[in-house]
Amino acid sequence: MRRLSTFITAKKTSWIVLLVALAVSAAIFALGSGSDEETSPGVGLPDSAESARVAALQETLPAADSTTALFVFGRDGDTLTDEDIAAITAAGTALAADSLDGFVPPPTVSDDGTAAIVVVPLENVADVAAQAERAADLREIAGADLPDGLTALLTGPEGFAVDVAAVFKGADFTLLLTTVLVVAVLLLITYRSPWLWLVPLAVVGLADGLAGIVATRIAAAAGIALDASVTGILSVLVFGAGTNYALLLIARYRDELRLVEDRHVAMAQALRGAGPAIIASGSTVVLSLLTLLFAQLTGNRALGLACAAGVVVAMLFALFVLPAALVLFGRGLFWPYVPRFGTENKAHSGLWFRLGTAVSRKPVAIAVVGVLLLGGLALAGVPQIKVGLAQTEKFTSVPEAVVGQEIIADAFSAGSGSPVVVIANSDSVDEVVAAAETVDGVDSATPGESAGDITQIDVVLDAAAETPESFAAITALRGELSSIDGADALVGGLDAQTLDESTAQQADQDLLIPLILALVFLVLVLLLRSIVAPVLLLLTVVASFFGSLGASWLLFESVFGFPAIDTNVILFSFLFLVALGVDYNIFLVTRAREEAVQHGTRGGMIRALSSTGGVITSAGILLAAVFAVLGVLPLITLTQIGIIVCIGVLLDTLLVRTVLVPSLAFIAGEKFWWPSKLHAPAHLATPDENSDTAVEAARP
Repeated sequence: MRRLSTFITAKKTSWIVLLVALAVSAAIFALGSGSDEETSPGVGLPDSAESARVAALQETLPAADSTTALFVFGRDGDTLTDEDIAAITAAGTALAADSLDGFVPPPTVSDDGTAAIVVVPLENVADVAAQAERAADLREIAGADLPDGLTALLTGPEGFAVDVAAVFKGADFTLLLTTVLVVAVLLLITYRSPWLWLVPLAVVGLADGLAGIVATRIAAAAGIALDASVTGILSVLVFGAGTNYALLLIARYRDELRLVEDRHVAMAQALRGAGPAIIASGSTVVLSLLTLLFAQLTGNRALGLACAAGVVVAMLFALFVLPAALVLFGRGLFWPYVPRFGTENKAHSGLWFRLGTAVSRKPVAIAVVGVLLLGGLALAGVPQIKVGLAQTEKFTSVPEAVVGQEIIADAFSAGSGSPVVVIANSDSVDEVVAAAETVDGVDSATPGESAGDITQIDVVLDAAAETPESFAAITALRGELSSIDGADALVGGLDAQTLDESTAQQADQDLLIPLILALVFLVLVLLLRSIVAPVLLLLTVVASFFGSLGASWLLFESVFGFPAIDTNVILFSFLFLVALGVDYNIFLVTRAREEAVQHGTRGGMIRALSSTGGVITSAGILLAAVFAVLGVLPLITLTQIGIIVCIGVLLDTLLVRTVLVPSLAFIAGEKFWWPSKLHAPAHLATPDENSDTAVEAARP
């Protein structure tokens, strides 16, 4: 480590590091990601899921390459006139020119006469841009020459696909621009320098650009396509983690500049001091993300693989490129607050020192208050949480497809907009149809097209799509049809797909959360060579997660009006909060262990808090703000992840790391490092009995 850090930071070799980094970066940018098409978020169910098996069998049917666009015509609840019906029929005729076979069935008018549906068969289009362009043309045709007050809304599979894609249109640019602005402002406030912030921002920005390409290439090699939601989270994570590492390194560099006259030597020492913490922190995040590779859902695996690659890139840039870039400039880079050689480090007598001293004098009371606060937030919200958003509930702004679906649910059988698909052996169709119609919640069952020995049966439910009632009907339907000998009936479609996705997500959550905890615990044990400290640190991070989840639910319910938390939000939020929350504990406790050798656990923790308090607080606030940026997109899933992680990081930064972890360390004393022994000076060996002495020893 010593020789490598010297090579990275030395006057004659730091240029080599930068030139190699720029050359490699240029080569990767020239190579590109290999992906020119935007893709919308997919389902990614395992092949064994029943709805996935139905989808696979549908590929053998004559209409395998087709989809449908549903146009809903209405007058805001008023009855359609004869003139309206004539105009709707004419619109259907005009739409036929762009349909799959040049034919569109006559419009279906609701029994109450308030709405009409025109079903337009279309060819499947994978490319998002082409799909959006076709939808725009169809909307223009359907809305042309309609009587005043009559509206045409695109919904159904095609409508939802286009509207979801519209959410992510330009998402990367929007997220990147907002993230860069947030990071720039917070770095400027943190460093109070007109130009210091430019160096870490440029380095992290370059890392983000490379991370997107590297992640896409790695995912493609694994047979996984990254959609805009994954690349958006990837960008936020790289900026957040990369900037945190930069803050830690620069803070240590500033301290060393006061002790060492040569800035190259100071940076080498800073890198040796901060490097292990950055490596341990990044490794914890990467290993936690890689646990997602064991998930059933492809979307979870895609996020884990992409973000793990991104954090590795961010870590490499923080350890190699940033130190080499910073030493190019003199101490004036920190102007107007230049760390002069030989000046006092005021951190050891400032706010954080006084806070650490105060906590050390009443650790039990403070620990109890901290636990009660986190527990109160958890109990106030977590028991009331509802999980599972319907497709119509996933947008912060209501798109056209959702409005159209709601009109269908009000005017027709609630499930007619998204019928259940049953695939059965052709010689059992009549028996399957008869059995399906006996199931509670089923409105009708109609045989459809056949291919070989199988036939598709369209089943319309009474309940609206993706509701508890529709899921109950799907479960009952599966149970009823599976009992028919020789039918081999399988139930799929949107509702069945959502139900299977929820089941798979729960299975992933049950598997991965314990695995993440075990991995993080193992990293902490290896890093700290202790059992007690990792257990306490992990408990505090889990407590802050439940506290943030409870507080977030109170906000979702009372302020934002969200009906539920999406199925993947809890797993992703837990992953980010545990992995990133442990980061701050790693930064604090590794410094405390280093200081405890000379000053004992109590004095060492006070000095560690004094040295890292400012930088970790700045890093936490910055990371919280960066994740809050996910809320700029009108997709509730990303908004919820952003808010939960934002609140959790703030709790972790301002409460857990600031007072709760130090108070637990003060209570445990030297046992905090058990079974290790740090061989602290004899007069500090029993800090509980010598607290004033230990506090004095913490002073420089």
